Amino acid sequence: QVQLVESGGGLVRAGGSLRLSCAASRITFSYYDMGWYRQAPGKQRELVAAITRSGSTDYTQSVRGRFTISRDNAKNTLYLQMNSLKPEDTAVYYCKADLPLVSINYWGQGTQVTVSA
Repeated sequence: QVQLVESGGGLVRAGGSLRLSCAASRITFSYYDMGWYRQAPGKQRELVAAITRSGSTDYTQSVRGRFTISRDNAKNTLYLQMNSLKPEDTAVYYCKADLPLVSINYWGQGTQVTVSA
């Protein structure tokens, strides 16, 4: 079965950095558009950053200039480099794989990111 496994979360002080990874298995990774989402307690899950099959990227305004999404198709892995972290970045971060035009998508189990003031 398809697996998306996130890693790299943890506890960091404000201003610090973390790099999240999402390792995909049993999918043709290069076919998928990929995204990082996050969900804070009591809030809806939101899209943080996205990268298409062709490498185009987009970010939610609150992380633009601080976060960088990237992918390594040879390693079937998605990344999110998070710099200048703020307490409001605290959330569970999920990766998602979308196969365009056929409404097939997969989610990872999430990784906790906690930013202390």
